[in-house]
Amino acid sequence: MALVLNDRVKETSTTTGTGAIALAGAATGFVTFATGIGNNNTTYYTIHNQGTNEWEVGLGTLDGTSANLTRTTVITSSDGGTAVNFNTGTKDVFCTLPAVKTPDMTLTTTGDVLYASAANTPARLALGSAGQILVVNAGATAPEWAANDKASEGFAVAMAIAL
Repeated sequence: MALVLNDRVKETSTTTGTGAIALAGAATGFVTFATGIGNNNTTYYTIHNQGTNEWEVGLGTLDGTSANLTRTTVITSSDGGTAVNFNTGTKDVFCTLPAVKTPDMTLTTTGDVLYASAANTPARLALGSAGQILVVNAGATAPEWAANDKASEGFAVAMAIAL
């Protein structure tokens, strides 16, 4: 299961409630989630109930046939960030990149380091202090700053690698 984003992925649905969304086929001029995202993969989505104020943005997981999109994590919604209990009507369901997942929203200070977190989403490491070096943490899951007693040697190694 991979996180997949793609352009022009849009289907409709008439699913009601808070459960998985049954996808009903591509909207004209668009491709299906099966074609654009693929079975068992995750993607960021938006669901909007046409003609209403019901909407939801989140991370969803397609089933093995890409016929259903499970609403794995709701990021924001018309129900205050919880899963929307959709009423009857036709919903537009499409692939999107939520604003909170863009680098502009992640990097907030000069000198920050951007990296992919364990959830495969953008994360930032704030600028370290003078003399610190960038290392991998003990769990080998993220970068971190560490003291360096031999800062000049670290600089020489970094310069050699850069050359």
